[in-house]
Amino acid sequence: MNKAALIDRIAAEAKVSKKQATDMLEKLVDIIVGELKAGNEVTITGFGTFMAKSRHARGGVNPQKPTERIQIPQVTVAKFKTGKTLKDALKGKA
Repeated sequence: MNKAALIDRIAAEAKVSKKQATDMLEKLVDIIVGELKAGNEVTITGFGTFMAKSRHARGGVNPQKPTERIQIPQVTVAKFKTGKTLKDALKGKA
């Protein structure tokens, strides 16, 4: 399912216009991104937790020149940990 299909589904199930569904989805994404940038976690009980984790700097190999060593800088990445309700639903328990 892509973003457009998700917006259509939200609009149909929540009985709102596509414009309102688009605004709601974009605001949700903006809020989650803003909280992760601030170093906070966003927990949706039963669904999961979005968090920002730091990946340490490390050495690597240039794939175009395997003999050349490169330094990979520290980077912050998004992580998602599934909640119990979602895990159980995917296992077929719900």
